[in-house]
Amino acid sequence: MSDTTSRKTGRTGVWLVGARGSVATTAVVGAAAVSGGFVPPTGMVSQLAEFAECGLPALDELVFGGHDVTDIPLSKRAEQLAGAGVFPTALLPLVSDALQAAEAEIRTGTGTANDSGPGGPTQAEIADSLIDDLTSFRQRQRLDQVVVVDVSSTEPLTAPRPEHDELDALEQALASGGETLLPSSLYAYAALRAGCGHVGFTPSSGVRLPALHRLAERQGLPYAGSDAKTGETLIRTALAPVFAHRALSVRSWSGTNLLGGGDGATLADPAAAASKNASKRSGLDALLGERVEGLTHIDNVPSMGERKTAWDHIDFQGFLGAPMTLQFTWQGWDSALAAPLVLDLARFLARARQAGAAGPQRQLGFFFKDPIARDGIAPDHRLVPQFEELRAWYAGVGR
Repeated sequence: MSDTTSRKTGRTGVWLVGARGSVATTAVVGAAAVSGGFVPPTGMVSQLAEFAECGLPALDELVFGGHDVTDIPLSKRAEQLAGAGVFPTALLPLVSDALQAAEAEIRTGTGTANDSGPGGPTQAEIADSLIDDLTSFRQRQRLDQVVVVDVSSTEPLTAPRPEHDELDALEQALASGGETLLPSSLYAYAALRAGCGHVGFTPSSGVRLPALHRLAERQGLPYAGSDAKTGETLIRTALAPVFAHRALSVRSWSGTNLLGGGDGATLADPAAAASKNASKRSGLDALLGERVEGLTHIDNVPSMGERKTAWDHIDFQGFLGAPMTLQFTWQGWDSALAAPLVLDLARFLARARQAGAAGPQRQLGFFFKDPIARDGIAPDHRLVPQFEELRAWYAGVGR
């Protein structure tokens, strides 16, 4: 593409599933604060100089909306987050218009696999309502495209069903009643049917079903996921190659995560924690070339509020069998780590779609604990090669 006009992505809708949660609220505040010049774009990969000329949508061209099952206004949620120390209270009056605009575009979502129960609407009918919300948003705001980003609560692992493999069978099952899809996959189905790209920010199944992959390809839509790496796993993907490249034998790698807030409450459920742990382990095993001893524990500590602490202990062997250990601690506010990645992914996926990309976007594996494979090729979990693939891909579309 040879000129700026041909690379212009245009007004982009960012539809957040879980739109009144901590991550979504912080993303709306952050987009307004950065685009308004009130804060620097710290933590935003898409604002690095490497991506300045690749035609990403500008932050002030992002229009927010979303689905949620809670009714706490964004302004109230933002006050709570500021009070918890996630961002300065002084930002609130500067971004109040942006919060109000996003609040006006939030619609009631679906919180269970089938909200209706016996005699109520089928999942196909629920999906039609979600699709109508998305298409109405796009038309009302005169958007060039919409990217759906799922930042809702982590679900348990999906039990495989035969209808998950074929699109026709899936749609027949959705229309017949019952619980064919968990909410994350129902939202993903609605996003694709509405002509929207999709980002699975959590380890929930989302678009990661064969039938939904076929739907994305049929619709010519890009998608990315899953489970964004924001803290502990980010460090793991940078650190684990050190052991592999130096031929050091890792005997065990254990971790403990302490967190409060909504995420802590969700992950107190063993089924949801199992989904998160499976995502965390997949990259570590791939990086070390084998499965090593050790577990990752996730503990809900309500008194921590929005803060999070992750501690890792690594037991490894050096030359002549010398025993050694390494430990690291990561402390921060989880929503402040995640929110800039929401903005990055929305911008990168919008540009990929504008460039004609469809299916799983391998170049966005940099952002995820468990990147979706493309064409049967296992993803590279090493952080530096992932970044180089991201940079090279977008340098190519920029040219």
